[in-house]
Amino acid sequence: MPSLSIYASDDVLRRLRIEAAIHQQSMSRFVGQVLEERFRDDDAYTQSMADLFSRGPYLRLEKRADGRTVPPRAEIYDRQALQ
Repeated sequence: MPSLSIYASDDVLRRLRIEAAIHQQSMSRFVGQVLEERFRDDDAYTQSMADLFSRGPYLRLEKRADGRTVPPRAEIYDRQALQ
């Protein structure tokens, strides 16, 4: 397995040692796990966004006589707009 050197402050490395010990893992394995989770989350987000944008619009509004495709505010809320 390839190796990786990281450069971090003493405080960051101290916290890494503590977190790895809490999870009963080596520092190297802990960093690898954190990165895998991060990449998996990024991939899931990217896939979700692609799914969302691949869909068409939910509302198919017909053009009105005045050329608009969006109903007026009063019609949306089913009440008279303030004059």
